[in-house]
Amino acid sequence: MTQTSENVTWLTQEAYDRLTAEFEHLSGPGRAELAAKIEEARQEGDLKENAGYHAAKEEQGKQELRIRQLKGLLENARVGVAPADNGVVSQGMIVTVAFDGDKDDTMTFLLGSREDVGGDIEVYSPASPLGTAINGKKIGDTGSYELPNGKTMDVEILEVKPYTG
Repeated sequence: MTQTSENVTWLTQEAYDRLTAEFEHLSGPGRAELAAKIEEARQEGDLKENAGYHAAKEEQGKQELRIRQLKGLLENARVGVAPADNGVVSQGMIVTVAFDGDKDDTMTFLLGSREDVGGDIEVYSPASPLGTAINGKKIGDTGSYELPNGKTMDVEILEVKPYTG
């Protein structure tokens, strides 16, 4: 499969390993544990009024969704290759922007995947309105994006550096 920049997710090796372990657990032992829990609840009788059964089935649905999310993410991951420290905004970069040219109204965030972060940094997807407005821009460049209320917000790129985890 050919990866384009739209479907590639940059992950640190640590995040990739953590997500792979989660995927392997959920799709192997996790499924077996949940199947046993559902069967145990089924043995309790009337399924219409069996809260344990319904809770286990709901948990199973959430688990299967997470398995599909992880599978897609891991299939499209680019691992351990930090982006170049060239001052250009791209996935895997920590970006500081100023809103409407106000150097006091700034925000610093990771342009990338929420799956890659275990810390306190905010994450914006490259496909988000803000991510789309700044992706490919350099320090000093400005971009704009539409807010939910229909107004336009301008952002100036103040700082760009690779995310190192």
